[in-house]
Amino acid sequence: MKIISSKEVYRCRLFWVTEDEAVDPKTGFTIKRSVVRHAGSAVMMAVDEKKRILLVRQYRLPAGKNLWELPAGKVDPGETPLGAAKRELAEETGYKARAWTKLTSFWASPGFVQERMTIYLATDLTAGAATPMDDERIEARWFTRKEVREMIVAGKIEDGKTMVGFLRWGMTP
Repeated sequence: MKIISSKEVYRCRLFWVTEDEAVDPKTGFTIKRSVVRHAGSAVMMAVDEKKRILLVRQYRLPAGKNLWELPAGKVDPGETPLGAAKRELAEETGYKARAWTKLTSFWASPGFVQERMTIYLATDLTAGAATPMDDERIEARWFTRKEVREMIVAGKIEDGKTMVGFLRWGMTP
């Protein structure tokens, strides 16, 4: 497919929206879509020496409720996903990690959102003071692997990146 037109129709600090048209040069098949553009997100799966997982609980306006999830944040201009992960873990939870391992990278919702999420395993942790953004009210808490699995099965964790991170981490030898 080849993009033949793209027009920005909206922009804010988190994302922008374009109206795009693409064509298959061989067949002439065309697709028109509104696409939410996003710089990408870093997701942190902080695991301590007891193999507990650090989750954060915060109000998510689109979901209309508080959600338990892995800490995450947007990749800022000029920043790598790993750099964003290190910054966001410290901001949201106060923790810093000495060891970082990329677990996976995936498209959040590729039907209309151009956001790639990269999940990192953060270990060898040291505690510190969190410095969340003014519009964030974050509660951080440690959970065992069993507790997280039970929360997912019971529908108490509804966040996709958290489920993907937990599944991927469980596949790690």
